[in-house]
Amino acid sequence: MRYPWETPPERGGAIEVAEGILWMRLPLPMKLDHVNVYALDDGDGWTVIDTGFASKLSREIWGTLMAGPLGGKPVTRVIVTHHHPDHVGLAGWFQSEHGAELVTTRTAWLFARMLMLDRQEVLPEETLAFYRSGGMDAEIYEKRKADRPFNFADVVAPMPLGYTRISQGDVIRMGGRDWDVHMGNGHAPEHATFWSRDDNLVIAGDQILPSISPNIGVYATEPMADPVSDWIEACERLSTLARPDHLVLGGHKLPFTGLPFRMKQLIDNHHGALERLLQALSTPKTAADCFLPIFKRKIGESEYGLALVEAIAHVSHLYQAGHTTRTRRSDGAWLYQRKADVWTTK
Repeated sequence: MRYPWETPPERGGAIEVAEGILWMRLPLPMKLDHVNVYALDDGDGWTVIDTGFASKLSREIWGTLMAGPLGGKPVTRVIVTHHHPDHVGLAGWFQSEHGAELVTTRTAWLFARMLMLDRQEVLPEETLAFYRSGGMDAEIYEKRKADRPFNFADVVAPMPLGYTRISQGDVIRMGGRDWDVHMGNGHAPEHATFWSRDDNLVIAGDQILPSISPNIGVYATEPMADPVSDWIEACERLSTLARPDHLVLGGHKLPFTGLPFRMKQLIDNHHGALERLLQALSTPKTAADCFLPIFKRKIGESEYGLALVEAIAHVSHLYQAGHTTRTRRSDGAWLYQRKADVWTTK
């Protein structure tokens, strides 16, 4: 893998990564402290890929970007790769304040609209039961139970009705290029990626990232989901499109080349995690007991929530594949154990 740019654009600035395509960044208030956004020059206006959180600071930065690198031309279209708030956060603002067209997948739009309406002042019992089923640390559980939960609407602008749908196999024109639309899965359902027909560019969102693997989690909304299977299937399918010269523009970290190698890494890393996890389940364990074999490092409180939902995804995948049993503990936690005749996931 190679990184053509060693440093990201400064706040309010942009780097031209190809003719008519600008790379920019918005800050995030978390350990992964940024999201990459892109602007593609359509002549009379710009297509923007992803938006950052809805916040006063993000809107101010966008104002600087539109007056500076975007040269005062309007943002006429916003394309959202997937429904997560760092990507869809200001889509509604661009629609309502700037008259932009919103383009995304049906699943991303429906998820975002649904989550906007799901405002909670306390965690519902279904979520608390889900945390208990994963074996959440008792101290962290009590904190979560007492605190006001995160709401999608805290960092996502109101979304007016109306969007334009993109689907697998579509071709979309932006930045003077035709792009094939290919769907990812696992990190987010129906995650859009874009593959240029005219040069070597891939706009990958969070489906394909360098140096980090996107979070793959299971939540109380669909406790028997199997995003690990979805993730591996999508990676294997997209890997058939990968070329060494592809310049991948991801949602986080740096643009890179060497995509076939990176796709193999992403696939192998998850198979490796599943093999380590299966061996660790020679004795009964909850999902929360499995951080070390999955992540190979200590998990702090700030990343505990994401680690737990990913651990649940992995142990549930092994259970649904028939590699483990599971039994309820008296406190509601599921205990997973490798079946006696199973030694590998292969």
